[in-house]
Amino acid sequence: MKKSNLSMCFLAGTILLCSQALYAQKFELSPSGYFQNQGVDIMAFDDIYPEGHQGGLSLIMHGNRVATNGDIRLEPTPGQWQPVPKQQGRQLDPATHTITAQLSYPDSSRHLTGFNPMIYPDLTFNYTVSATAQGPSIIVTVDLDRPIPQEFIGKVGFNLELFPGTLFGKPWIMDRQAGIFPRQPNGPTQYEASNHQHTGNFNPEGRASIPQLTGKGYSPIVADDIVATPYATGKSFTVRPDDPYNRFTITSEGTELKLYDGRMNHNNGWFVLRSEVPQGATKQAIKWIITPNVVNDWLYQPVVQTSQLGYHPNQPKVAIIELDQRDTRRPQPILYKITEEGQTAIEFHAAEEWGKFLRYNYLTFDFSHITDPGLYQIHYGSSASPVFRIASDLYDRGAWQPVLEYFLPIQMCHMRINDKYRVWHDSCHTDDARMAPTNFNHIDGYSQGPSTLTKYKPGDPVPGLNIGGWHDAGDFDLRVESQAGETYILSLAYEAFKENYDATSINQTSRITEIHQPDGKADLLQQIENGLLTVVGAYRSLGRLYRGIICNDLRQYVLLGDAASMTDKVSGNADDRWVFTEDNPVRELTTAAQLAAASRVLKGFNDTLSQQSLEAARELYNVTRVTDQARAAKIHAATELFLTTKKAEYKKHLLSETDYIAQNINRTGWYIGRAEKALNNKAFTTAIRDALKDFRLDLEKQGHETPYGIPYRPHIWGAGWDIQAFGYRQYFLHTAYPDIFGADYVYNALNFILGCHPGSNPSSFASGIGAQSATVGYGLNRADWSYIPGGVVSGTALIRPDFPELLEFPYLWQQVEYVMGGGSSHYMFLVLAAKQILSAQ
Repeated sequence: MKKSNLSMCFLAGTILLCSQALYAQKFELSPSGYFQNQGVDIMAFDDIYPEGHQGGLSLIMHGNRVATNGDIRLEPTPGQWQPVPKQQGRQLDPATHTITAQLSYPDSSRHLTGFNPMIYPDLTFNYTVSATAQGPSIIVTVDLDRPIPQEFIGKVGFNLELFPGTLFGKPWIMDRQAGIFPRQPNGPTQYEASNHQHTGNFNPEGRASIPQLTGKGYSPIVADDIVATPYATGKSFTVRPDDPYNRFTITSEGTELKLYDGRMNHNNGWFVLRSEVPQGATKQAIKWIITPNVVNDWLYQPVVQTSQLGYHPNQPKVAIIELDQRDTRRPQPILYKITEEGQTAIEFHAAEEWGKFLRYNYLTFDFSHITDPGLYQIHYGSSASPVFRIASDLYDRGAWQPVLEYFLPIQMCHMRINDKYRVWHDSCHTDDARMAPTNFNHIDGYSQGPSTLTKYKPGDPVPGLNIGGWHDAGDFDLRVESQAGETYILSLAYEAFKENYDATSINQTSRITEIHQPDGKADLLQQIENGLLTVVGAYRSLGRLYRGIICNDLRQYVLLGDAASMTDKVSGNADDRWVFTEDNPVRELTTAAQLAAASRVLKGFNDTLSQQSLEAARELYNVTRVTDQARAAKIHAATELFLTTKKAEYKKHLLSETDYIAQNINRTGWYIGRAEKALNNKAFTTAIRDALKDFRLDLEKQGHETPYGIPYRPHIWGAGWDIQAFGYRQYFLHTAYPDIFGADYVYNALNFILGCHPGSNPSSFASGIGAQSATVGYGLNRADWSYIPGGVVSGTALIRPDFPELLEFPYLWQQVEYVMGGGSSHYMFLVLAAKQILSAQ
């Protein structure tokens, strides 16, 4: 062949390859409602939680979310307390490959009111964000309905938050400047006029106090007066130029790009790329071109999900294999046994196709017939599960015990927690608490009505509140539902399993707890006592339940460090925490049920507190008004009071509510089953059993919706806590009605927590438990990127519409937060339940 012909062939081949590459590098609007280009997805205004770094424009590259919250914001580096826009609408136009969202400021429904009130400046405007696919890029434009007023020029801009957890030590390029993302935020800082100089009046009904929210000195709600000086400014910015899987470039037409470090204002901040809206601009006030690098033919690495802890020999054993939907390869999974001589393949057969869930395809690999004790691992192609055990003593050590050995003691309030050389925190909040102000909307869901509902006036010190209780996650508050709820779960655990495990010394008089120093008393009973001391003590002091006890300002609320540093321990001054009350029949009757159960368990251990708990439960049952919403709670209270006292009045109430109980068996069945036989009423039993059979069919239908064999419909927050609570309730249904309910839901819920859950991170949600676990948690030590053993995180969250995510980052409360009133105690209960059921086989 002649050289010219060779050249022509080469040129033709090059053109063909280039055209194929261009075609492959083209973004399309997918049926799922977001832009896709092989392994890169760009989502636009499908998520609803911007204060939790889930909203606006999001970028997922080759299996990892790298940027989010692309939207107009009123500060360079906003945190969870800063104003967010109100989304008015969202449209998809497949013909033009465009997603359009309409938004506005302010959202008056959040101004000085709500679960966490925000302070909106006196600024009103509407805007439209359009994202359009154009070959390998997404063009983002922002149109405003009016120019930004002069006093807010430089304050309003389009932000995109960059996830810091995978960027530390990694490079960036801005025009001709280059840098490395630092591990810690570095100065200098710069002063800017604050939006709080121009507070709006959008909600006259708002009851939050601006002086209380802003405080003195640094305030998390004033995030725009002192900010980090940008690391760089320019027109073109590239993230991770060194890494083809995470490299993307943003070019701004007209407005400058600025790279900020949001951690300068907020410890939980992200890096922020920002363009300010220019003076007088409306049409295309912002125009960005986002071009991610797309690795051709990339496929999501299969994830082999098993329990990170392992399996009892009698336990069902099913590995879940998570695959890219485009992955047609089907190698055989291989089960290896690991001995001192290495690995030996002992089982291999084709995995069973399960189908699609969220964005992935799933296979299942059943190896339930393998019962020999030992170490095992499953391989699937180049992927592998963690090494896990099969052993009859699997749950005897280091499985549920860390909850009692570490987590519950460390969370104890009003105590010093010693752990040999280490002090987790000193004795704290011994100046609790003063009566909260009336007609007041506080933070974190606390609100006081027109009356304190007690003999105490706002600001009065209330005695008897500085003992007992546990800090709720890293927030240090004591909510009645978390305190009574935790006490209840522990009480039912002791009643069901009679575990007298003792690894801790707890002295309520000296206010000292010593971890791993037994004192001859069952730790479960001591923790039940700790919960009752706060709930019953407060009830006797106030004459009613508290809503909760919480710090009185935002600076205290965001404390990272020793809880003892929050207040000066001198009662009656300005730094004391506040106690809130409320008129809430559902909570009051639910607490009555919980106190009734705790009273019978604590009898013989602390008889005085047991009797006081029962008296409070009976009083609450008798005096609380019953609304339609509280009807099930009244039945719950009657059930526990009947089990504790056997009195006819509670039996009579339960029998009178037969129809309601049966009609709402999905809510009532798990607790009524423990009383049904003792009621000894044939008609009642028949009605309950018939309803439970229908309920079981509904559960089976829901369980088949996921490859994990449990009802799982993720919303925003990690669903781990809900699934644990589901498994906990299933134990009572199984033990009361074994002919109707099997134990599989108990095992499946436990396996979900221990590693069989969606997403690329198969860690156990139980910190320090299993081969790989969540060792960066949202607890009191989150600033240290550390964890609390036995704490159970909220777990894999859903990035809407279909991306499951569990990041290793300590400040994402919706993924890695610890909590009281469930969480760890439900996990502990599930392990003990599985141990009991399996040991009986």
